[in-house]
Amino acid sequence: MAIYLTLYRDTEVWAFMEIDSSRITWLILGLFGLGLLGSFVLTIMVTQESYRAAQLDKVAREGGLKAITVHSMKHAADRFFKSIQSTIDSKGQPEVETLLNVELASYERIGHMVELVGNLLITLGLIGTVMGLTLTLTGLTGSLEALGHDQEMLLQGLRTAMAGMGTAFYTTLLGAVLGGVLLRMFAQINLHGVEGLHDNLLRICMIYCSSDYAQTMERDVRHLNKEIASLEANIRRLEQAFGSSHLAMSDFRSEINRLSEDSEDEETKPLHVLIQEHRAYCNALRDEMRMLASMNKPFLIRLRDLFRPKL
Repeated sequence: MAIYLTLYRDTEVWAFMEIDSSRITWLILGLFGLGLLGSFVLTIMVTQESYRAAQLDKVAREGGLKAITVHSMKHAADRFFKSIQSTIDSKGQPEVETLLNVELASYERIGHMVELVGNLLITLGLIGTVMGLTLTLTGLTGSLEALGHDQEMLLQGLRTAMAGMGTAFYTTLLGAVLGGVLLRMFAQINLHGVEGLHDNLLRICMIYCSSDYAQTMERDVRHLNKEIASLEANIRRLEQAFGSSHLAMSDFRSEINRLSEDSEDEETKPLHVLIQEHRAYCNALRDEMRMLASMNKPFLIRLRDLFRPKL
C-alpha cells in the first residue's frame, strides 16, 4: 500500500478530491477504509486462531483428543474440538471436515466481504468515469455555444470539461488501485490465512486425534471400560448408602427396644416409667406450692377462697 501511495504522490489526487463536485472519490475512499478495517480485523482474528491452534497442537501431540481441555468458547479452534468431544460423548461419529467448515465459515464470509468491497470500488470507478465524461460533454457543449460571442462562458465551459475529464480519470484510477489491487490482495491474503488455519486444524485431527473418534474396536472397548467403571462406582456408592442405612436402622431399633424393656436398675428404667414418676413428682410439687400459698395468705383472703367455687 505504501508503494502505491508513493507512486501516486505527485499526481495531485488530494487536490482534485477537494474540488471534486461529484464526491465519488470520497465515496470510494470511505468504502476503501471500511474494507481495510474489515481486513485488519480479520487478520488479527486469524492470527489469534493460529496461535491457539499451535497450543492445541502441542497438547494433542502429547495426549490426543482427550488431553484437550476447552476453558472458553471464544476461539473457533476451541469450539471445533469441543464439538468433536461432545459428538464422541453422545456415541456419534463426528464429521470433522463439516464441523471445521462450519466453525471457519464466519472468517471466510468476512474475507469475501472485503473482496466484494473491492469489486464495488471498481464499479464506482466506472460510474465516476461515465459521470466525468458526461460533465465533459456538458462543458464542451457550453463552450461551443459561447464560441465567438461570450468569452467568459467559453472559459467556464472549458473548466467544466476539464473537471469532468479529471473526475473520469481519477475515479477510474482510485477504483482500480484501491479496489482492484489493494483490497483484492488483502482479501486473498486473509482467505489464504483461513485456509492455512483449516489445514492446520485438520492435520491435528488426522494425526493426533483420529484414534479417538474413528469407528474402531479399540474405541468401543474404551467406551465399554468407561461405562463399566462408572457402573462400578455407582454400585459402590449404593452399597455404602445401604450400609449406612442398615446401621442407622439397627441403632434405632436397639434404642426402641431398650426404652420398651423393664429394668430393675434405677439408672436404666424404661422411658414410660420415668415419665410416670416425673408426672407424679410434678403433681406433688404443685400441691405443695398451693399449700404454701394458702398458708401465707391473710385470714380474709383464705376465708374468701374457702367459699369460692373451685374451677
